[in-house]
Amino acid sequence: MPKPAHFSTKDRILGAAEELFAQHGFAGTSLRLVTSHADVNIAAVNYHFGSKENLVNEVFRRRMDEMTAARLHQLEQARREKPGDLSAVLAAFVEPALAMAQDRQSGGAFVRVIARAYAEKNDNLRKFLSDHYGHVLREFGKAIAACVPGLGKEALYWRLDFLAGALTYAMADFGLIKRPPGVSEADHRAHAARELIRFAEAGFLARVQP
Repeated sequence: MPKPAHFSTKDRILGAAEELFAQHGFAGTSLRLVTSHADVNIAAVNYHFGSKENLVNEVFRRRMDEMTAARLHQLEQARREKPGDLSAVLAAFVEPALAMAQDRQSGGAFVRVIARAYAEKNDNLRKFLSDHYGHVLREFGKAIAACVPGLGKEALYWRLDFLAGALTYAMADFGLIKRPPGVSEADHRAHAARELIRFAEAGFLARVQP
């Protein structure tokens, strides 16, 4: 029989924190609650993270680093193999995020944590995300600008913000369209990706009104 997966103390703390942040939010989750859920003592949290703020940041880093790497890899491929193809650039932004959300074991709770981040005012977290992942949006902004050269920078970033919001909504599966019976989760997410990419492409190509 295969041996059960080994989870380090740090992994257990991150997993517990992610689940609790999803359920109770950042302000509503104490370190004591995290330690109880992870079955560790407070010294372990202090050793691995130093503070609750750093713990919040590391919950995001654990998921965001993987998604960012997948996005940038797919973007590089799109630029190399389909230069000037806006749909391919948008797919590089959308598909890795929906793939993460599809994985209920690794992404389900994190999607709810993202929703909490939108709902709760947490300036430290927003600064952390901007400092560490703002370059990803800028890279996609440059790639989109190359595909739609007539679109001004302000309009481009408005539309990129709207795409990011719509993508978060699609990741959370809040929409009117639910997975039909007999359709796999993977097929449902792939359909969602195609529809969102088509919608976003039309948005970026829309003429800017004076």
